[in-house]
Amino acid sequence: MKTKIVNEIAIVESNEIIIKDTQTAIDFIMTIKYETNCNKIALNKDAVVEDFFILSTGLAGEILQKFINYQAKIAIYGDYSKYTSKPLNDFIYESNNGKDIFFIENEDDAIKMLSK
Repeated sequence: MKTKIVNEIAIVESNEIIIKDTQTAIDFIMTIKYETNCNKIALNKDAVVEDFFILSTGLAGEILQKFINYQAKIAIYGDYSKYTSKPLNDFIYESNNGKDIFFIENEDDAIKMLSK
């Protein structure tokens, strides 16, 4: 896991899955807050377990609720073009129109969204 700070945003990149369930999400949030003193996080999509993107598992809701509870904003950046699920695409659309959770194509856009 590599972490850098840009405009008070922790940019995290990992080739390994970091967020697998609610406990690993909490651990991740607290580690980033402790190590960087940032509550805005950009994370590459490959660091999130694939089940997260299958809404019927309920994992996305549980994990993202932890980010809200711990007052952390997150932008997960990567390629979402392979997902054809209408509920997932609607969920991504609604999230991107909010102020705390974003699903973005690249790191630069993640920084822009978190900087608002």
